[in-house]
Amino acid sequence: MTKPVFRFAPSPNGRLHLGHAYSALLNDALARRLDGRFLLRIEDIDITRCRPEYERAIYEDLAWLGLEWEKPIRRQSEHFADYGGAFRTLKGKRLAYPCFCSRKHIADKVEAVEAEGGKAWPRDPDGAPLYPGTCKGLSPEDVARRISAGEPHTWRIDSEAVREFLSGPYTFTRFSLGGDEEIVEVDPWRWGDAVIVRKDVPTSYHLSVVVDDALQGVTHVVRGQDLEAATDLHVLLQKLLGLSTPLYHHHGLILGPGGDKLAKSRRSEALFELRARGVTAAEIKQRLGFAP
Repeated sequence: MTKPVFRFAPSPNGRLHLGHAYSALLNDALARRLDGRFLLRIEDIDITRCRPEYERAIYEDLAWLGLEWEKPIRRQSEHFADYGGAFRTLKGKRLAYPCFCSRKHIADKVEAVEAEGGKAWPRDPDGAPLYPGTCKGLSPEDVARRISAGEPHTWRIDSEAVREFLSGPYTFTRFSLGGDEEIVEVDPWRWGDAVIVRKDVPTSYHLSVVVDDALQGVTHVVRGQDLEAATDLHVLLQKLLGLSTPLYHHHGLILGPGGDKLAKSRRSEALFELRARGVTAAEIKQRLGFAP
């Protein structure tokens, strides 16, 4: 029988905080409980923000917490070819199209439509306006000309084409920390024509994460509730690419003193800062509910 496989997959674009510590410790604890494997993956496709010193700090922080992981570590920046293959599969099935719109262009378009129609334009789970389909009607000749000219563009999933290609329902299995399981039906259409290949790199978070989980044989995805809505899109991509769907558990978030979500962008107190103040790894574990 195949062992369960868990993974902790941080991005080296800042220092880890207590929220990361909780997720890493929980993945490790569940892997131990189920006699499974614990993997560390470095999600560094954002080559402009990810830095080697932050990657080194991830290893230092996790080792300080007493965690051990299998080697070699998968670094996403070394596997763009894998994500390119998945993208070509979707493109070959005519399930994706290029988009030359900037965020400002999309915002201006939506604002104009809202002003004319007098009602709010639908938003995705992250609060961004759904793409209005501006580039979907471009002719093949226009697309080829603009791409040949080097015009920056993303690639979007064609939700209309996907509906015709693969009927639902789309589901995944949610598991609780107590071991209970339930089937959950998802709604990928609330993401609209989501970006699956960015302008600056030949992939996206959504595309690379489902490819990585499949290639690494991940059976249990344990991550924060802030990523729960993204599971809808991930399940869809898994079905379209013929990949297995792991079991999912989205844990509660560790909040700051003001009740806000901890985040690198908010400069939440980092693990190395706690360490510098004399806080021990044992105290961190006890605070997060992992006392021996």
